[in-house]
Amino acid sequence: MNNSIIPTPKSRFLRVKCKCQNEQVIFGNASTEIKCVVCGEVLAEPTGGRTKILTQILEVLE
Repeated sequence: MNNSIIPTPKSRFLRVKCKCQNEQVIFGNASTEIKCVVCGEVLAEPTGGRTKILTQILEVLE
């Protein structure tokens, strides 16, 4: 029996809060610009690796 360890993912989902108080779950390594579904404010921008978060992070989801 092989006891190999499963590696943990390097990407996470994040619960963020927009200026309009809307809470939204986004992907931490998104490849496209993420906007608020309520007001259209840009919440995150892609950087080629990790996403640049432009708003408040409430929680990192495992």
